[in-house]
Amino acid sequence: MRLGACLGVPVDLIEPAGFILDDRRMRRAGMDYIDRLTLIRHASWERFLADRAPGRLVLLTTKAATPYTGFDFRPDDILILGRESSGVPDHVHEAADARLVIPLLPGLRSINVAQAAAMVLGEALRQTGGFPAAQTLANQAGG
Repeated sequence: MRLGACLGVPVDLIEPAGFILDDRRMRRAGMDYIDRLTLIRHASWERFLADRAPGRLVLLTTKAATPYTGFDFRPDDILILGRESSGVPDHVHEAADARLVIPLLPGLRSINVAQAAAMVLGEALRQTGGFPAAQTLANQAGG
C-alpha cells in the first residue's frame, strides 16, 4: 500500500485476501501515507473483472517463462500479484494476458510479494514514463 501511495498508483484489493484488513491494520500498513492511497476493494475476482479499468492483466508468477525485464509494458497494464504462500488460483492464471517471472537463483522459490511488486512496478513505470514528475519530487524536497 505504501508503494502505491508513494508512486501514485492505485491498488485494487481482491477478496478474499490472505490477510485481515481493517482500519487499524490499514493504518499500520500504510502508515501516514494511507490518505494518499487510492484503494479499491473488490468482493471477488468476478467483481474485479466487472469493475476494472481497461488494460492488460499482467500476472507475476513463478510459473511463467517470460522475465519481466524482457516485457514491453504499457501505461494501462494492470499488475496482478497473488498470495506469497500460494500465488493465484488457476482461473486467474487463465485470465491473464501476460505472465511474468522475476529471474531468481536456482533452487530459490520466490521473494516477498511487496519486493516483487516494487521491482516490476518500477520497471513498468520506467518504461512508460509513469514515475512522478521531477518537479513534484523537487517540490516535496523543498526545492
